[in-house]
Amino acid sequence: MHELAALVAVVAAIMAVTAVIAGVVGRALYYTEYALAGLSALIALFVMAFVGAEVVMRYFFNAPIPGHLEGSELLMPMIVFLALSYTQASHGHVGMDLVLDMLSPGVKRWATVGTLLLSMFICAVLAFFSAKNALQLWRYDDVTMTPPYFRTWPSGAAIAVGYTLIALRMWIQTLHLINPNRFPANEPAEGFHAVE
Repeated sequence: MHELAALVAVVAAIMAVTAVIAGVVGRALYYTEYALAGLSALIALFVMAFVGAEVVMRYFFNAPIPGHLEGSELLMPMIVFLALSYTQASHGHVGMDLVLDMLSPGVKRWATVGTLLLSMFICAVLAFFSAKNALQLWRYDDVTMTPPYFRTWPSGAAIAVGYTLIALRMWIQTLHLINPNRFPANEPAEGFHAVE
């Protein structure tokens, strides 16, 4: 319980600092999201090629690639979580807005602010515990159960990075909704605005 209380205090402090330097954080986050989304796409292409090569090796040469299943599974969190914040920034997540569409623009804006704040705190908690898990995997030098014994901590670290960045993105979006003149959106040009 003390750990969660300390986490709330740290998140509140980060929110305060980020609000002061929101322009710098927003721009840095924008470029980081683009880079990680590109890396996620490259990993996805690699996994497709890797699985395709494994099928060819298995069925045409009777020589399967060792550890292909574990390797592909370990890369999946990287594909998803490295692009998570970019998807939030470009408003690409699937959402239900039946109730929001019936609200007036002012109420809709504040409902979105509340949703973003709640989601941000949940993602911050998930980021913290994911980082703890990744650190534990790194300290134990955890590997997969079968050869070639891939290390598991990079997948755990990708989850922590993804949740951290999406929590930051949600806070930047919240600030933008509260005061769009002072806090720029710093979102991809092709994305939508938080409240249309």
